[in-house]
Amino acid sequence: MPATDASPLKDKVVLVTGAGRRIGAAIAQAFHAQGARVAVHYRSSALEAAALVAGMNHERPGSAAAFEANLADLTAIDALPASVVGTFGALDVLVNNASTFYPTPIGTITAQQFDDLVGSNFRAPLFLSQAAAPALRRRQGLILNIADIHGLRPLGRHAVYSAAKAALVMLTQSLARELGPDIRVNAIAPGPVLWPETSTDEELRCRIVARTALQRMGTPADIAKAALFFAADAPYVTGQLLAVDGGRLVGSLDR
Repeated sequence: MPATDASPLKDKVVLVTGAGRRIGAAIAQAFHAQGARVAVHYRSSALEAAALVAGMNHERPGSAAAFEANLADLTAIDALPASVVGTFGALDVLVNNASTFYPTPIGTITAQQFDDLVGSNFRAPLFLSQAAAPALRRRQGLILNIADIHGLRPLGRHAVYSAAKAALVMLTQSLARELGPDIRVNAIAPGPVLWPETSTDEELRCRIVARTALQRMGTPADIAKAALFFAADAPYVTGQLLAVDGGRLVGSLDR
């Protein structure tokens, strides 16, 4: 649905991490379509981020900008919200979407893998939320964390990733309690929406879909619609987790 002058998101400033492609890009585009000004964060997807921003600015000049930052670097994290405010003058919504995902079977886990997975899925959202809080507080803003259904039920051979996403779920509730009443904090837990970019067995994909109540995969647009709901239509909702999983959690998660 195109934005109108009455859109609650018109001219709001939204920072989406990991927004150069995949789910992050879909969220950024959805907010932009509703009239928001969008800060597209990226780390290595420079070409994709530039193309996304160019398309948005073609539609509405000056409505989007790209911001490079390594979210493993606390100095870069601290600087990112200030850079967004310096460009757009405010910050209304922070979407913590950037993530790493890969298996870590017990017996093979390295300290580097632990630091990477916990860093991107828990540490970065924590410190970025902390850095953005003053700007968000001035605007009665929103923090939206992109969690995972496997933060609620573990994924086989992904102990570190699952535990990091579980920590993000608890962080959502903790921040909602501490940052209210000025800032709302919620989370979305995607189910089978996109397959990993590394190869996934076709038979496994079919089993996962078969164990999903709706018997089909979701799309990045489904996650983006949930993000818009929290930002535009849920002013009395905070500390909540919405599973957008086609009913995967009500079935078996056994692989």
